[in-house]
Amino acid sequence: MLLLSEDQTRDALPFPDLIDALAEMFRSGCTMPTRHHHDFEIPGEPEGTMLLMPAWVPGGYAGVKVVNVVPGNSERNLPAVHGQYLLSDARTGEMLAMIDGGELTARRTAAASALAARYLSRSDARHLLVLGTGRLAPNLIAAHMAIRSIEDVTIWGRSTQKTEEFVKELNAQLPIRIRAANNLRDALGEADIVSAATLSSEPLIKGNALKPGAHVDLVGAFKPTMRESDDDLIKRAEIFVDTREGCLSEGGDIVQPLKSGLISQSDIQADLYDLCRGNHPGRQSDEAITMFKSVGAALEDLAGAMLVYRNIEH
Repeated sequence: MLLLSEDQTRDALPFPDLIDALAEMFRSGCTMPTRHHHDFEIPGEPEGTMLLMPAWVPGGYAGVKVVNVVPGNSERNLPAVHGQYLLSDARTGEMLAMIDGGELTARRTAAASALAARYLSRSDARHLLVLGTGRLAPNLIAAHMAIRSIEDVTIWGRSTQKTEEFVKELNAQLPIRIRAANNLRDALGEADIVSAATLSSEPLIKGNALKPGAHVDLVGAFKPTMRESDDDLIKRAEIFVDTREGCLSEGGDIVQPLKSGLISQSDIQADLYDLCRGNHPGRQSDEAITMFKSVGAALEDLAGAMLVYRNIEH
């Protein structure tokens, strides 16, 4: 069985190939049971959570991602989240590879955003605004660069110092113009694509600040109590999601407007299944504002793990 490090996993998941792999999996489909969610007691500190996310292609590959979330790790100077992905042969049951779960998750999440943007952003999009300075941010930049001719990137973060340090690091790595946002509202008005990967509970993206034709990609706010977009954006935008089932129950940017009656389920134009299968054309107007909300799916992990294994083996 292959044991793959973070670096090996990253090298085996180039974004152009990963975006195409996700598109193919959304077209063809796979078996994807509901994720398992178990809390476990840790004496003297908050409970941990174990997540199990299985998926398989009958007669092809099967996989499960195991993620442990331990809030108390902050006191130990350890990451709160640890994960691994176990890929098996779905015909024989043979275990084929153990893949770094953190790197797989970061790259497939960014690739799903870029896949959506391929259908929903304007083809002439050049300016990307990223909200957040965590692990996902550089992946989101690289993934969007794989599908659009991005020339300018603006970064917004809550900490000015951390944002400026992050921008300096990125400028040393990427051959495009990257700068920190001085004012979020101004940055929103300039961007062709807005990609948010934050843990915000209060809306950051104001719909009335966006220019016509903008595409908004909402990656963070993965709980019903969290939200990155305001009601103005919900009212202005054509709404798309990665999977209807996931976003209707997990993502606050969809759950809260549904609960308040601002939108109904019929206002969701399409999900990635619809887009990849040609059941919806995606963007239909240069002036439209489009919004994509993702919460992640085991299908994406399986598609990425299959790509890793094929690239390593060949």
